[in-house]
Amino acid sequence: METDQSAIPPSDPFALFEVWFAEARESEPNDANAMALATASPDGYPSVRMVLLKGHAADGFVFYTNAESHKGEQIRANMRAALLFHWKSLRRQIRIEGPLEEVGEEEADAYFHSRPRVSQIGSAASDQSRPLLDRQLYLDRVAALETRYPEGDIPRPPHWTGFRLSPRRIEFWRDREYRLHDRRMFTRESAEDAWSNTLLYP
Repeated sequence: METDQSAIPPSDPFALFEVWFAEARESEPNDANAMALATASPDGYPSVRMVLLKGHAADGFVFYTNAESHKGEQIRANMRAALLFHWKSLRRQIRIEGPLEEVGEEEADAYFHSRPRVSQIGSAASDQSRPLLDRQLYLDRVAALETRYPEGDIPRPPHWTGFRLSPRRIEFWRDREYRLHDRRMFTRESAEDAWSNTLLYP
């Protein structure tokens, strides 16, 4: 039976995230930045889906979406969310919870135009989450935008934007034999507060 009591150290959670994320990029076969994003409607109905982490720093974790999609509507109505990274190759998880804020227009523009041109067109052509009678209708929209903008960047649609989650809770989880897992929870009341932390029973 393992007895190591310091597997998840009581260090700065952002620094610890960087270490785990770097190791995940080395070991995960696809999309180490994939994360489950959980949102909820104002009356408490939850929804979860996979998205990609596109930026992270001490001020939070950033992802992008069509704000008129199902998740975008939930976010605008209830600016709180939870994230989950699960790296199966490392047998680790990180859970993150906190309020959301929309990124600025310059930041959204910069990321949108950093994407491959076809991805820009695909996002601009999509009414994300809305009913689609025939896939060809979507492909026709893509083709029309390719014709309208034969070269260069595609204008970012105003409803395509990013959100930054400012964490209030970050839990690091590491698998152990016989389900004797390691868990450490970091919490703070606001972005200006220092972190406190504790081990959790598995």
